[in-house]
Amino acid sequence: MADNSKIAVLDSSIVDRLPLSSKTLFDAKASKSLTFASIASALERSEVAVAALFYGQAQASPADVSKLSSLLSIPEEVLAEQLLGFPDRGRAGPMPPVEPLIYRLYEIVQNYGYAYKAVLNEKFGDGIMSAISFSTKVEKEVDDKGAEWAVITLRGKWLPFTRF
Repeated sequence: MADNSKIAVLDSSIVDRLPLSSKTLFDAKASKSLTFASIASALERSEVAVAALFYGQAQASPADVSKLSSLLSIPEEVLAEQLLGFPDRGRAGPMPPVEPLIYRLYEIVQNYGYAYKAVLNEKFGDGIMSAISFSTKVEKEVDDKGAEWAVITLRGKWLPFTRF
């Protein structure tokens, strides 16, 4: 079990923009005092992939449904009905974002997007980084002064543009 002070719960201000499965999953997660890391371990997925399932932004597999049912004590039929459809990505919030942490991520792209593009183009040529063939992870580092640092890794397949 995890420290309850660090258990992510569903933000009630966005419930109306999320699928029914979000409330089902978050309520069960909270009642079991589980972290995304512990659920990710059981599902053999990353923490971010599990959180994306909880927000309806990723597609669950039948194996995910079965494991979640067992882990969260939710009937498999309920989860299958709520999770086995197609995800509805990108509806969770307004643009620009108003939630401070999400806004900061958006701000990073606003401030450094062209710099990332220039460096990526130099290394790979003309193209884009896939958000489909993609993985990400979040890690915590503590420096020698005790300051905590968030490390977010974005890993996407490079897709070169072809000339016609």
